[in-house]
Amino acid sequence: MRPLLLLLPLLLLASVELQAASLRCNSKLISTGDSTSDVLSRCGEPVDRAHLGYKEISVGWGQRTEVAVEEWIYGPWNGMVYFVRFEGNRLTTIQSKRGN
Repeated sequence: MRPLLLLLPLLLLASVELQAASLRCNSKLISTGDSTSDVLSRCGEPVDRAHLGYKEISVGWGQRTEVAVEEWIYGPWNGMVYFVRFEGNRLTTIQSKRGN
């Protein structure tokens, strides 16, 4: 049991991809729920933008609509590349990966 406990932190450190709810851009902070215009004004123009398609979401009792899904890439900053995903112009996820 003890070797497993020692191995667990190493496995966590070896993870290549991290997920966060917020990201610091210079001295400003973006968080999930922010709009695309908020992110653009705080972080500036991304290195790349990709339109990933559409996602169907529920907006009320039996009502569904489609929203655009985009991914913006920032970095590398301090060796990390950040993938910022929007659904319907709202920030839903921030993922980071060690840049090469």
